[in-house]
Amino acid sequence: MGIVLSRERHPVFVESDVEENLKIASYLSPRKEMKDMIAYIYRLFPALFPLRKRKAGFLSGGEQQMLAIGMSLMPKPKLLLLDEPLLGLAPAIQVKLIESIVTIRKNAGVTILICEQFARPVLPIIDRGYVLENGMLTLHGTGDELYNNPEIKAAYFGV
Repeated sequence: MGIVLSRERHPVFVESDVEENLKIASYLSPRKEMKDMIAYIYRLFPALFPLRKRKAGFLSGGEQQMLAIGMSLMPKPKLLLLDEPLLGLAPAIQVKLIESIVTIRKNAGVTILICEQFARPVLPIIDRGYVLENGMLTLHGTGDELYNNPEIKAAYFGV
């Protein structure tokens, strides 16, 4: 699979359990590959394993987001688009999710494009960042350059 989008607001099948959601996301994959990927998702997001038989609609927002990203990884994309992955999540869950994104990038060989309004926790882990205002590119640079940019700090961090 080439490109997969993980949309904002945790797009999961709420009436299906966690494992069924993962299987649905990889229905075209060979059975062995599907099992291997499910095992990988449980290693990446260990909090999902004990919940594997729980309906996705009964998961917390953070658990649903982990599941949504796991579902996006099932077809083994080359490019993963994450739309607002931190939206509505508690700071502690955001940290865990960011750690998982770093792991995916390092170990799965997946290029990740993150679209995030709450960029502060994401900037330290990105290679390149782009700031759009009204659909126009206004700033770009490395994560460190953007994080330390006075314009970014004033506009987005309240500093």
